[in-house]
Order: sequence, then structure tokens, then C-alpha cells
Amino acid sequence: MRSGTERRVCLLTGAGGVLGDTFCRGLYTDYDIIAVCRNRTPAAPSQLEWFVDPFEPEMPVPENDSRIFVIKADLAEAGEVERVVDIALARFGQIDLLVNNAAHSRFQPRGIVDGDTALDEFDPHFAVNVGVPLRLSARLAQRSWVHAGDENRARNRNIVNVSSISGSRVYPGGQALYASSKAALNHLTRHIAAEFEEFGVRANAIAPNGFPATVSTEQVVRAIVELDRGAMSGEVFTVGVAAEGGRHALGADAH
Repeated sequence: MRSGTERRVCLLTGAGGVLGDTFCRGLYTDYDIIAVCRNRTPAAPSQLEWFVDPFEPEMPVPENDSRIFVIKADLAEAGEVERVVDIALARFGQIDLLVNNAAHSRFQPRGIVDGDTALDEFDPHFAVNVGVPLRLSARLAQRSWVHAGDENRARNRNIVNVSSISGSRVYPGGQALYASSKAALNHLTRHIAAEFEEFGVRANAIAPNGFPATVSTEQVVRAIVELDRGAMSGEVFTVGVAAEGGRHALGADAH
């Protein structure tokens, strides 16, 4: 069935992490959110939990009218992306915004020559950080978007891939595999934008500085919303870092 309101429908991965939780708590009354998480669920009302007024437990609570729809899934497992897409479309009938936020992050502080630690981390980094966004974007397009160009444009449908500033800069601490996967995600985003333009779906990436230590998580959420409301496509936008090297900046830090 279609969403019962005019709210946009957002499919969000990594919903149990810091960014996903902040997105859900801040925007569950603005979007219909399909929150995909592997273990932890966001701290917002969903079909798994809801609010109760302790003084009038039988009375409806307005926040529960905007419940998030949680799907537990390990997206790196075979068939899980397809299951999530099928459930999301069956529940809401449409997806207007796909936020690829799920990530794998394991650093190798002793470097890539420290035994096989970096070699062993290659597959999981690229499977989750590049493969999952690719598969979700492709399956959602195949099953919903590819033959709905006019509707896609009218609904301003788009993809936001959550990358990292480390995808374009070298930082200490053994980030080679993580950073390389985010660099690949950046360029994948540009290719998705070029191909999906044919049927009216935009794609962009955000590359935030470390959050919440360096840039607030709320600022990163605002950057996602800014991209969803805009018209830009095929770009990588920094958050909390001045733009350089062909990138663009979003939010209050833009120069």
C-alpha cells in the first residue's frame, strides 16, 4: 500500500548507529522511515516499541502516529537486500529517498603490512561500504524506479550515500581499507547519478568529518535533508570541512 500521508518515504540503512538513530529521532514525524538495522534499533517509536502516557495509558499518543517501520537485516548476507526492498515496497508502495548509511569500519593501526589484518578486511569493507549501496540502488531501481520516470521527477526521488572525508584524504591510524572503500563509494555515486538520470532519480554523497567529535551528528542529518530537498546530482559534498579538490560543501561550513 502507499504511504497514508504526503510525507516522503525514506529507506535508511544503518538505522541503529549514531547517525541513523539521530536521523530517526529527529525526522520520524517528517518522513515515513523504513529503518534497516542489524542489531540495535533507533530510539524512536516503531512497530517494535511505542510511547505510552503513564497518566493515561489508554489514550493515544500523537507520536505513535508516525511510527518508524524497523526491518532487522544483515545486508551483507545473500538475499537480504532483496528482502528489504520487497518488504519496504509492499509496506509503503514507494521509496522517495534511499540513504545508504550502513558501514563497516575496522582500522589497522599497525599498517597494511601487519600480517594479514588488512588483507582480511578488504572483502568486508568493500562488500558493505560499496557492494550494499550498489545492490540496494540497483534493486530499488529495477523493482520500482526504472519505469516511473515522470513520477520519480515529480517526487524528486534520490539517493544519498554516506561517505567520509577520509575517502579523499590520508589520515593516520590505519584507515587504508576504510578510506579506499569510501573513495570507491564516491565514484560509484557519480556513476549511479549518470545512469539513473535517464529515469529521473538523483544520487549524491556526503563526506562528513568525524562525527560527533568534530562535526555534530545533527549537522550531518541536516546535510542529508538538504540534498533530499535540492536538485543537485552526481556530487560529493563535504560536511564540517571546507570544499576543495572538486568537492562541494554543505551546511554552515560551506565556503
